[in-house]
Amino acid sequence: MAAVQRISSRNARFQVWQSLLTNRNKRQRAGEFLVQGVRPITVAVEHGWPIRALIHDSHRSLSQWARELLHQSDAEHVSMSTELLAELGEKGEAAPEVIAVMEMPADDLDRIKVGPDFLGVVFDRPTGPGNIGSIIRSADAFGADGLIVTGHAADVYDPKSVRASTGSIFALPAVRVPSQREVMEWVGRERSRGNPVVVVGTDEHGEADVFDFDLTQPTLLLIGNETSGLSVAWRELADHLVRIPMTGSASSLNAANAATAVLYEASRQRLSR
Repeated sequence: MAAVQRISSRNARFQVWQSLLTNRNKRQRAGEFLVQGVRPITVAVEHGWPIRALIHDSHRSLSQWARELLHQSDAEHVSMSTELLAELGEKGEAAPEVIAVMEMPADDLDRIKVGPDFLGVVFDRPTGPGNIGSIIRSADAFGADGLIVTGHAADVYDPKSVRASTGSIFALPAVRVPSQREVMEWVGRERSRGNPVVVVGTDEHGEADVFDFDLTQPTLLLIGNETSGLSVAWRELADHLVRIPMTGSASSLNAANAATAVLYEASRQRLSR
């Protein structure tokens, strides 16, 4: 077990960690983000994510899970008062037992593996970090291979996104890229390698209902911005547009719900194939 550093005041190091909760630029510069909760930290460890520091409460006896985590990890161990730990935790919640300072991976599209059963999701210009985390969770649940976030968007590593993913952010590659150009260049490279990826957008005016479209082929699903839907550029780049049939008075679905519906249908088709 590593030596323990003690922090008992809002020193410079504490302030850096606190800034990671709200300041995207500082998260990016530091290359790290904060995570709490048994399941998310456990999934991160299981998938080999680098942990830079483990911060724990200096005033309470730790659970067996926390003791084992600290014993097995080579990360720096930091002991902190309950009050300071609560400031790094969720607003209005009791102080967490452990907070992990996680290293951020590179935004490399090659982290997403493409094979004959490929299923990926592009979320274009999302404004809500909670929606990003929810889509990561659904993509993980229904067997997708990765999520790509494009354009000027909310941050994958925002605490709201990390929390909404309930740990799936560590099981499913999530990559941020500036525009559709990088995605289509990557799709082109994969096609040249023999992976015939089909780019499928979701739109209320799609050419076919989602359950009438073959989602068993290597598929990259496009989910548009929560307010404006798919951009004109993505509509033009999509090989096909599909719609989710709806019978009630609602004219559209929340982006995360729409993604979940299409991912479920893709999973259903593949399981029944």
